[in-house]
Amino acid sequence: MPEVLKAPLVVEFPFTRSLGPVQSAFLTGLRERVVLAVRTSDGRTLVPPVEYDPVTAEEIRDLVEVAPTGTVTTWAWNHAPRRDQPLGTPFAWVLVRLDGADTALLHALDAPGPDAVHTGMRVRVRWAEERTGAITDIACFERYEGSPDGGDPAEPTGHTGEFDDPVTGIVARARLEYTYSPGRAQTAYINALADRRNVGERCPSCRKVYVPPRGACPTCGVATSEQVEVGPRGTVTTFCIVNIKAAHTANLDIEVPYVYAHIALDGADLALHARIGGIPYDQVRMGLRVEPVWTEGARYPDHYRPTGEPDADYDTYKELV
Repeated sequence: MPEVLKAPLVVEFPFTRSLGPVQSAFLTGLRERVVLAVRTSDGRTLVPPVEYDPVTAEEIRDLVEVAPTGTVTTWAWNHAPRRDQPLGTPFAWVLVRLDGADTALLHALDAPGPDAVHTGMRVRVRWAEERTGAITDIACFERYEGSPDGGDPAEPTGHTGEFDDPVTGIVARARLEYTYSPGRAQTAYINALADRRNVGERCPSCRKVYVPPRGACPTCGVATSEQVEVGPRGTVTTFCIVNIKAAHTANLDIEVPYVYAHIALDGADLALHARIGGIPYDQVRMGLRVEPVWTEGARYPDHYRPTGEPDADYDTYKELV
């Protein structure tokens, strides 16, 4: 049996979001080395601050400063830091209840090892050298032997949250890295593409042929194993015009607008997704007959282009729209 393929896969979605008055003040404060919290109507002090009371749901706008020192309430050791985590060496994830707060802030604690960390230990903020108005303006926490009593410089200054040039938005980055295996059926499909063939699998119950194959019929739910070669030509069943150049096409020779379409390959009962080329975008239409275009050394078609055949009759592909 051929070896099943696997490969690293990264899914990343950075997006820009605006900030309300509370989060704006909190992040601007971090830029200025000030930690702000909100005070609820019953006197609780919450940090990180929220805009609505988690108990009563009432709006909160009473900003107060808390100290950059605090107490570890719980922790976990991270022996193998990952990409973009606060520290590049092993560290502890800690919940720190800052002095003057009633809730805990999650961040990293720089410590030589797990034996140096314990619940109840005193810590303080280590500020980043360059601060931009983000949670990373707190580089991490570090062990602190002092006490905020008696005029210690760690005491809050009484800042009310009014700043010049406030932070009004941030870029949030969601990233997922994992190893993906397409399984037996799609491994066979990908290997066939290297030979410029499209291979699907037929359901033993409904007899439909699915490309790409899934290893099981999506209609009947039974396993599939009978391989069927389809195409290479097919019919455009539906399509969309793309007017914005996406990040994954930034380095490709693709001018906007361009067309992505669902294409029902001859002999297949499931339409696949591919780009249409070789024709002006405003001339692509349902029923257009197309064929794959391969580039040198590619493992899959670069795009599909018109074959010059008459358009397919709607009744021949209507169930695939």
